[in-house]
Amino acid sequence: MRKTIVALLLWGVAGAAAAASVAEWTLPAPLGRAWTAVYQALENERLWVVFEADIGAALEGMAARLGEDYNRNRLEGIRSMVFCSARHANAVANADPRMLALCPLHLTLYGRDGQTHVVFVRPGVVAAGSPAAPVAAGLEQKVGAAIEAARRRLAGIAGEAR
Repeated sequence: MRKTIVALLLWGVAGAAAAASVAEWTLPAPLGRAWTAVYQALENERLWVVFEADIGAALEGMAARLGEDYNRNRLEGIRSMVFCSARHANAVANADPRMLALCPLHLTLYGRDGQTHVVFVRPGVVAAGSPAAPVAAGLEQKVGAAIEAARRRLAGIAGEAR
């Protein structure tokens, strides 16, 4: 019994730590419009998108093979973007080359119920205790500002459509 309680407590702590490692935003727009707004907002922050992956399309192509496991959450698409800033990569490399594991950064967008969710592994959490932590925290704030700018832009567009 005692081992079970300890295991459950550890599982809960691990789950909370994992949740704290991921930032999430909800944008008031379908995936396609939100994608464009986030892309533009990142680039406005000089975080250059270097690769895009349409994960939802790849999964859709596998729907028959996945059978009943395909898209159980009924997501309306999954797309990722990989982005980088050479200046920040240099600062990370100078502070702690091990933290170059953060370069480039990526985020994933998925659609659900006409809204888009953006999920992002928080570099400030990953780099905690590293000499690169201040740079990582700054990057995290910059990405957060870009997503918030995209959210405000989309909310304004949604407000105009009413």
